[in-house]
Amino acid sequence: MDSPFFPSSAPFDRRAWPKGGRLDVWRARDGWPIRRYRLGEGTRGRMLIINGRGDMIEKYLEVIDHMARRGWAVTSFDWRGQGGSGRLTDDALCGHIPDFADYVSDLNAFAQDWRAQGEGPTVMLGHSMGGHMLLRALAEGMAPPDAAVLIAPMLGVHTAPLPRWLAVAMTRMMLWRGLGEKRAWTQKEESERQRRMRQKRLTHDPERYADEIWWRDHDRSIAIGPPSWNWVAQALESTRALEQGEGVAKIQCPVLILAAEADQLVSTPAIRRIAAHIPKARLHVYGREAAHEILRERDPVRLDAFGRVDAFLDETAI
Repeated sequence: MDSPFFPSSAPFDRRAWPKGGRLDVWRARDGWPIRRYRLGEGTRGRMLIINGRGDMIEKYLEVIDHMARRGWAVTSFDWRGQGGSGRLTDDALCGHIPDFADYVSDLNAFAQDWRAQGEGPTVMLGHSMGGHMLLRALAEGMAPPDAAVLIAPMLGVHTAPLPRWLAVAMTRMMLWRGLGEKRAWTQKEESERQRRMRQKRLTHDPERYADEIWWRDHDRSIAIGPPSWNWVAQALESTRALEQGEGVAKIQCPVLILAAEADQLVSTPAIRRIAAHIPKARLHVYGREAAHEILRERDPVRLDAFGRVDAFLDETAI
């Protein structure tokens, strides 16, 4: 891939916690335990990495390590109801949330405490659902960081082959039937074919995909599967409200958005539309060489993305 950026790739064991990190629990305002991880001394500043739906801290240790090596004091956490932050239904593999406002409340409170823990430039990096929640919180008035990075943000849900209106109607029917806390679909990975299908939606790198499976098998308490019907309903509602609202036009911090044209999980057209309304947004869209998890892609894409993020932060987070 042609790229103006050529960052080095330091060897890293993706199936081990980096040395010097701190894993603990942060308490939300209602007392809910949120698993938190911190790494790095912060000679460059402080960075908050905000994961996507179904993710856990372990999945992004390579990203955390890269940013810590760049001089950032990196903090990450598991969203309420997933990873090591407990579950909201009796089904441990169901990713449920009653209301996306709960995520926003947690992020606001977490960010407030995070800001008070140090000095220097601040950066927030959100992937997928984490990118949506970050942008929504900023649009709703959360104190902005010096710079924000959105990686394949969920600014619209990719509902194909169903049209969006039919996906909305089906979801409302499931809620009406009282299935809001049930899994919206079955995630099968018993066969190699099924695993390959899911892998290709996430990344072209089979080894990094295998790392996620290894962590899930290593500690089943952090494993999670499909979202609940209520989560789907909230995602459809929240993304539409964000696009139709006026809040994104009021975001004043510099924003870098990296997306993938062939993304099968989030809507790239929605990303383009919303990016056009953010005053200081910069958008780069990869071609078919990238799937949804851009920072967990094969090295040509992954290193290019790191280079773009690093260059953006060197310019804006000062």
